[in-house]
Amino acid sequence: GRSWGCRRGGAEAARGAAAPLQLQYLLEPLHPTVHTRRGATATLPCVLRALPHNYRVKWSKVEPANYGESIIIITNGLLHKNYGPLGPRVRLRHGHRYDASLTISDVALEDEGRYRCQLVNGLEDESISLTLHLEGVVFPYQPSNGRYKFNYHEAKRACEQQDSRLATYQQLYKAWTEGLDWCNAGWTLDGTVHYPIINAREPCGGRLLLPGVRTYGARDKQKDRFDAFCFTSALQGRVYFIRGHLNFKEAAQACRNHGAVLAKVGQLYSAWKFSQLDRCDGGWLEDGSVRYPITAPRQRCGGLPQPGVRSFGFPSKEMRSYGTYCFVGQ
Repeated sequence: GRSWGCRRGGAEAARGAAAPLQLQYLLEPLHPTVHTRRGATATLPCVLRALPHNYRVKWSKVEPANYGESIIIITNGLLHKNYGPLGPRVRLRHGHRYDASLTISDVALEDEGRYRCQLVNGLEDESISLTLHLEGVVFPYQPSNGRYKFNYHEAKRACEQQDSRLATYQQLYKAWTEGLDWCNAGWTLDGTVHYPIINAREPCGGRLLLPGVRTYGARDKQKDRFDAFCFTSALQGRVYFIRGHLNFKEAAQACRNHGAVLAKVGQLYSAWKFSQLDRCDGGWLEDGSVRYPITAPRQRCGGLPQPGVRSFGFPSKEMRSYGTYCFVGQ
């Protein structure tokens, strides 16, 4: 195939042998990060400037946890083959003959991360990296029996049960820059443990330490016990409140009567973040906790100056003091 750019001369190539190879066939992406949210369709751009003979393009997802890559799709420009759990939701955009961009439909929480578009062309393999970034919200989570009860695998499962997944360190760091201040340490996706502090105080490492995401580093995934930091994104459905003085069982029934179910913690956070749900009333959630979402802080609603999802913890399930938050899918 003919190239639209020039090849480097022999002397220049020899001089630059130690330097990273210039891309000959792939165009450097204008924006290496693609922003999206759960349920959306996202396209990761990969465009060739020329079509070499007998080439293949291979898309893979970089998996930091096992230092590997999972192949998603391979194409030779005419035929393609999809692989792995992402396979059914991906296709090549094929806007024109030089376009090898990857389109992911119905984006899921686990799609967050780094992707590689690799041109395989005999000796001249080259690749570009792109990051898929989901907009969302990070929330700390602990079970009804108190703090520091989860090993890594239990924390991972607990987040998934709340319509979320364990947050990455980058997601936790971003949440800290946006105001997350939490004194209990929690697991993140890579098996490291952290806690984000904005207002330094005695019980949280002391007043002398600067604000930041404090880290305990990598811990034993079986033995060590902490809370969890969960991440969720846009909601595929709606959360709404039913007023009343209901115990936990009656709350679940009230939702069912409306063709809905008790909302999960992640769903309430998502409705607060993306739909600006704002209620001053405590309501039951599926895990047995009672919470309420505040987007416009006011004195009589907990008195705290920041927006957030407030918690009454896990009251006795027989108490008839609260309404209920229900979720109905799209």
